[in-house]
Amino acid sequence: MKVTHAQKLELYEKGYVQIPGAVPGVMVDAAVKAINHSFGNGIDPTQMITFQSRSFCPELREAPEIVDLYNRTPVKELAESLIGTGKLNSVTAGQIAVRFPLLDDPPPALRPHLDGRYSPHNGVPAGQLRSFTMLVGIALSEVTTNYAGNLAVWPGTHRYFEQYFSENGTDLMTRGDAVAMPPIEMPQPQQLIAQPGDAFLVHYQVAHTAAPNVSPHPRYAIYFRLRHVDHQDHRLEALTDIWLEWDGMREIVAQHGEPVPTS
Repeated sequence: MKVTHAQKLELYEKGYVQIPGAVPGVMVDAAVKAINHSFGNGIDPTQMITFQSRSFCPELREAPEIVDLYNRTPVKELAESLIGTGKLNSVTAGQIAVRFPLLDDPPPALRPHLDGRYSPHNGVPAGQLRSFTMLVGIALSEVTTNYAGNLAVWPGTHRYFEQYFSENGTDLMTRGDAVAMPPIEMPQPQQLIAQPGDAFLVHYQVAHTAAPNVSPHPRYAIYFRLRHVDHQDHRLEALTDIWLEWDGMREIVAQHGEPVPTS
């Protein structure tokens, strides 16, 4: 399975693409069963902020029920068709992302962010940037309405931020304030609807968040953060050359008259 030309065009414009049914239902069920079994043993309420920032069920992050959602499904091939075969570091752990229902009415406002920057609970040291190439999300539960814990994205912000960093430098990304975002006029966010097994392939530089969940049900998802094998060498350069690490996007980039990067 590879990402189609039409899907690449969508990724180029929006910074993300949704692939329906990329993960078999039996594997979704195995992951959800493992997570629910862990929850049945109790959740430490003093660790909730850390779990929300890093991962629930930390003992399962490297379990086959989680990592096989990427390594043993078409999702890996889909990602490699965009980045290049053999161009991604191995995936050995996933983030178990659960959003429990809130009682807020109306729900809190959406707050965009970029990953890999310091915050008090996410484990990233102040002054460092732990960026990556692609965010891969796997839906494990139905998300059929807005404000149900949806993955929310701000389409096109990968290109807007590229321009901002090219003109103003990248220092903002290594400051000790993870809330600060590039001061651009943001587009309207989109809260993505999903069915279990859907995969989301998202450019690192797309502003995103988890929408508040005011539905009756928890939202379950797994996230993998994929890095090009050379990402450490051009971590900051990739902020101003957003397709640098995406070999599979070169034809699309050239069709739009942009210089084609060579990673």
